[in-house]
Amino acid sequence: MRTLIDWKSIRTGLLPLLRYLPAFLHHKEDQLDTSCHEHLHPVFLFDVNQDLTSQTSTQSNNTAYLGTQTTKMAPSATYPIISTHHSGADLEAISDAVDEINVLKFKAAQQVTELLDADDSPSTPHSLSESESSTTTATHEEDLGDFDTPSHFDSTKDHSRFRQYTTAESRVLNFYTEQHTKQTVSHNLAARARFDSPDRKRPEMTIWQAIECLNTLIDESDPDTELSQIQHLLQSAEAIRRDGKPRWMQLVGLIHDLGKLMLFFELASGQWDVVGDSFPVGCRFSDKCILPESFGANPDSTHAVYSTEHGIYAPGCGIENLMMSWGHDEYLYQVVKDQSTIPREGLAMIRFHSFYPWHREEAYGWAMKEGDEELRRAVRAFNPYDLYSKSDEPVDVEAVKPYYMELIDEFFPNKVIKW
Repeated sequence: MRTLIDWKSIRTGLLPLLRYLPAFLHHKEDQLDTSCHEHLHPVFLFDVNQDLTSQTSTQSNNTAYLGTQTTKMAPSATYPIISTHHSGADLEAISDAVDEINVLKFKAAQQVTELLDADDSPSTPHSLSESESSTTTATHEEDLGDFDTPSHFDSTKDHSRFRQYTTAESRVLNFYTEQHTKQTVSHNLAARARFDSPDRKRPEMTIWQAIECLNTLIDESDPDTELSQIQHLLQSAEAIRRDGKPRWMQLVGLIHDLGKLMLFFELASGQWDVVGDSFPVGCRFSDKCILPESFGANPDSTHAVYSTEHGIYAPGCGIENLMMSWGHDEYLYQVVKDQSTIPREGLAMIRFHSFYPWHREEAYGWAMKEGDEELRRAVRAFNPYDLYSKSDEPVDVEAVKPYYMELIDEFFPNKVIKW
């Protein structure tokens, strides 16, 4: 039986994408991984290993500076806060509410798993690791360290201390309704074009200065703890360190939330494209996403191409080749992938730790290729340190700072990072 091709629908799907093509023509297409080239939109037609051009951040009439922070930095390490009208407290409040839902879902899934395991083999302890499954896997894990052994820091915690679903339900419902409506292919292409634009003056600062910057912008906002942003980052890193995880994973814990700075660098439109669960655009929205019914108002959900299961992608094209919804995870990944020596597993922890439909619910399996299961295992290993570490005791910042400054230098060859 012959298959008829609806060229009109395909043309309708491609025309909005072609408007962004000129911004990427200066990149070298021949270095692209073409495993699913013909199925992708112009945003992927660029050299993923491109050199970062040197750009200097300068003060302009429409740029405000945080004087208290600028005085602590070298003259070349200033960071313009363009969107000063954004509320850091509001951003972190919705981020916490989103985390609450994920904590409760994680606990419910654990309880079901424990019950099923008890029924299947009550006398057999649950396997602690899959690292012995093959010689090849074991060798690879030896190089990266035991990053995926179970977390111990939260084994004695009373997870009931975290607020219940009903207290966060209304706020999260409103948030996801807006996020799921506005995270379209068109928006994501525009966001990446803005990030990659040669006209954008990229703020320049060290990792530690970025931590201090985030600490200044977002404070007094977390109802689960009175600790600051720098404390949350250090708590995550210290929990990973206490559990004996490799140094690169400790670094991931330290920097994983720094992408929230995008809201103040005019790289986001609002809270909805900074925090929240992430998902790919350009294909059918999975019913494994949180509140999937709220995608109904997204124009891509009825698009001739984007609403199909695979959309603009090819099966097996690889999780890393999906265009993820624009947010602080994706932004930080784009910042550090070419400016650090963090291994692939660590980059996956940064980029996909909010991709719950994939790493928890196992959706989008059709996009996975060889090696992607290891990435999912890495993200799952990191997840508890993000969700549960906020209840830890305060960290003595000055006492641990030398250790983390050395850790940062180990994985970031250039101290000053272009953001």
